[in-house]
Amino acid sequence: MDVLAFLLEPLQYGFLTRALAVTVAAAVVAAVLSCWLILMGWSLMGDAVSHAVLPGVALAYILGIPFSIGAFVFGVGAVALIGLVRSTTKLKADTVIGVVFTGLFAAGLAIVSATPSQIDLMHILFGNVLGVSAGDVRQVLILGAVTLTVLLVKRRDLTLLAFDRTHAHVIGLNTRFLSALLLGLLALTVVVGLQAVGIILVVAMLITPGATAFLLSRSFDRMLAIAVVLTVAASVAGIYASYYLDISTGAAVVLCQALVFAVVYLVGRPDGMLWRARRRRRTVAPSSTPAATSLGDA
Repeated sequence: MDVLAFLLEPLQYGFLTRALAVTVAAAVVAAVLSCWLILMGWSLMGDAVSHAVLPGVALAYILGIPFSIGAFVFGVGAVALIGLVRSTTKLKADTVIGVVFTGLFAAGLAIVSATPSQIDLMHILFGNVLGVSAGDVRQVLILGAVTLTVLLVKRRDLTLLAFDRTHAHVIGLNTRFLSALLLGLLALTVVVGLQAVGIILVVAMLITPGATAFLLSRSFDRMLAIAVVLTVAASVAGIYASYYLDISTGAAVVLCQALVFAVVYLVGRPDGMLWRARRRRRTVAPSSTPAATSLGDA
């Protein structure tokens, strides 16, 4: 098949071009934020927020308002509730997060099950990127631009917070405000990602790009660039794979991201598994030769 025809054929369909725009926009925002989540150890928080927005999405559908409003309200509410329970009990963070997000997720499922004719649960959980409208594209682009702008403007402060919270506090930065800001941006990013891959798979978009970039660089600026480049490539590849293989678009995008991580983990870094195995073989091989010679001489 001609390469140009291969690349252009899917773009003849308006729904695919919109899907590509939404997916790439969501992937870029999630990739940038994921770098901070990885460094701060907040990966589980991303999982919690993505699941906790389900009741907000369900209520938004019922009330006939944009689902992004309900998702954002419940995302921020989940973060606030987790903070409240943590500050008023001796429970550890992972325990509180588990209790809050499973409770809100169950509440969302209950709402959906009570109104099955109005809400398509599969679209909420796994996304419906092929069904996005031009208005949805504009919404994702606007929310994504807002999130990226705030992240870039506060990049230095947020990076210092991630590496040394104590030092950030000593030099006068409001660490509580910065943490709340980052969590608010997390909720906004979940709203953006929901449109592309749904509640379940958005977790992967918030974790995998940053984890992959972390394996390849110890410079944070380079880590941000690597995360964005790799996630855009994986997103485009996932869209094309879903078209030609006739599989779920959201799942294809996340699988491509996971494949990139696997390749980097195995061979894309000096301490990768395959490189280490190769070095071990090189180390063992010379040492075995003298032993064999001495035995032969004996």
